[in-house]
Amino acid sequence: MARHPLQRLSSPSRSFSAVVHVAGLASYTYSFWFLQQFPNPVHFGFGSDFQFLSIIGLALSSATFVFALLADLTLNPRLFAVKNVLSVCSAPLEVLISVLYWSIRAIDKSLLMPPEIALPLLPDFAFHAVPAIMLALDLMLLSPPWTIKGYGAVTLSTTLAYLYWGWVEYCFSRNGWYPYPIFDMLSTWQRVLLFSVSALLMTGSTLALKWLYGRINGIEKFRKEALHPLKAD
Repeated sequence: MARHPLQRLSSPSRSFSAVVHVAGLASYTYSFWFLQQFPNPVHFGFGSDFQFLSIIGLALSSATFVFALLADLTLNPRLFAVKNVLSVCSAPLEVLISVLYWSIRAIDKSLLMPPEIALPLLPDFAFHAVPAIMLALDLMLLSPPWTIKGYGAVTLSTTLAYLYWGWVEYCFSRNGWYPYPIFDMLSTWQRVLLFSVSALLMTGSTLALKWLYGRINGIEKFRKEALHPLKAD
């Protein structure tokens, strides 16, 4: 199939595109293998490891790359389209996860996990950096331009943020504890603020990725839309 005229490299394809998606899936598989080999206490609670936003993001990233690789192997445009839809959710989410995780970790690692279950550097990087890097690479080089605009990005980000908060609170009602120590330190209104700010940050990551896509691929319209999202709508 012919690539989109604004897309930098051929994808789906059985060459570079397939290599990128195999490499991403190999990293994601390693991360899930690590979870099974070295379970933490949260693993045994209701919701298991999927109480962690990073693991939800990893699962969504894996689904995105599974469809991407299947599209590479079959050259099926429908599978490629599914990958691109998933990418609109997974790429900004993974960027958000990386920004939040490494920022909070730099302040105080114990806000994210007790010292006794701290991750070694390699799996820590695989969980909290590689997905964002691989999805950004896929977007910039191997994907057609996103059509999502300002209000759509806000709606999607807010929906995902509050769905996760609802899931976390439901797991808390079953387990009696939160997956991240920082949640125990916050009041209800402070958690509302935290998830609201997270929704704004995810919106920002969506627009930043769109701006970067325009910058790398020479599309001035996308750069303007990212800088003035509400005017573009």
